[in-house]
Amino acid sequence: MDIEAALKAEAAALGFVACGIARADAAPETAARLAEWLASGAHGDMLWMEERSGQRGSPAALWPEVRSVIMLGMSYAPAENPMALEGEGGIGRISAYARGQDYHDIVKKALKALARWLVAKAGGDVKVFVDTAPVMEKPLAEAAGLGWQGKHSNLVSREQGSWLLLGAIMTTLELTPDARHRDSCGSCDACQRACPTDAFPAPYRIDARRCISYLTIENKGPIPLEFRAAIGNRVYGCDDCLAVCPWNKFAASAAANRAFHARAELAAPEIGDLLEMDDPAFRAIFSGSPIKRIGRDRMVRNALIVAGNSGAAALVAPAVRLLDDPSALVRGAAVWALSRLDPAAFARERAARIDSETDETVRAEWMLPPDMADARSVEPISALPAGG
Repeated sequence: MDIEAALKAEAAALGFVACGIARADAAPETAARLAEWLASGAHGDMLWMEERSGQRGSPAALWPEVRSVIMLGMSYAPAENPMALEGEGGIGRISAYARGQDYHDIVKKALKALARWLVAKAGGDVKVFVDTAPVMEKPLAEAAGLGWQGKHSNLVSREQGSWLLLGAIMTTLELTPDARHRDSCGSCDACQRACPTDAFPAPYRIDARRCISYLTIENKGPIPLEFRAAIGNRVYGCDDCLAVCPWNKFAASAAANRAFHARAELAAPEIGDLLEMDDPAFRAIFSGSPIKRIGRDRMVRNALIVAGNSGAAALVAPAVRLLDDPSALVRGAAVWALSRLDPAAFARERAARIDSETDETVRAEWMLPPDMADARSVEPISALPAGG
């Protein structure tokens, strides 16, 4: 067995469902596409993408000695339809990848084991990467034959659908590369049509500023009015564009790493429970989960937006209580939630509190006219030009 075949067999033994090899220079178009996307501002407040964009454009810019890139995919295919809880008022929807253990830990542990195996068998130097380094995993995965970047901009696999977590091993070894995967989206635009916030200005291009995953995870400030109603009951991330992909019919949930199976408390969390969390409770509930990275205040902000969309009278009292939260981010979201849940209570609380509120963002929430509490009355962000 040659080293490439042995490598793929070892990767499968370690839990990877996809493994391919690309030359380090196999995706030369990446740097220009990234620069155009950043120049458009579509990355929003993800300034870390700008800070090391020069390295992000090519593996050699990050590590000049690299000759080959081994791309790995681990399945997190959910056992149930991620959209099944859509419209369940008092229940929050959490993105499928975040319902189990933190993928950074699981994938990186397996990558390190595979990298040690490779060095022991064939020598060379290696570096491993999972999401946190300036590596463009999706173009490299396409170049390595794992799949193709679909119209939703994520990787699509014929065998695993849209449910792959990616990792990379860079090596100084000259390995035989796999053939690049061809685009197989065809005329399908299901992912484009499924997006609740019209985050795709064109196929294969995403405006992160409109994406619910960005808004609920990366965005550190108030969620813009335009998108609050569209968030529905999505309390962390969004799977809609992935879930509707027809290629998912070939993805087997049984192939998913058990570490990513949904924890009972994260499968369908009660919004009322999330609104009760203080910081210690947040840390306890989301220990070992990627959700812990956003912190308690952002999670409660998200839960309040969901509460405002729920129409659940039982959530009025928690919203009122959170008007006194130390976090201005939470207080502002509580104002909006209360305006949607109980306009009369909102009017009473506004009269009692607005003069003493010192944070301008929270005061701005109190000052919104009643019809502005409905996000549909707000002008949308202008679309980005197509291309890229």
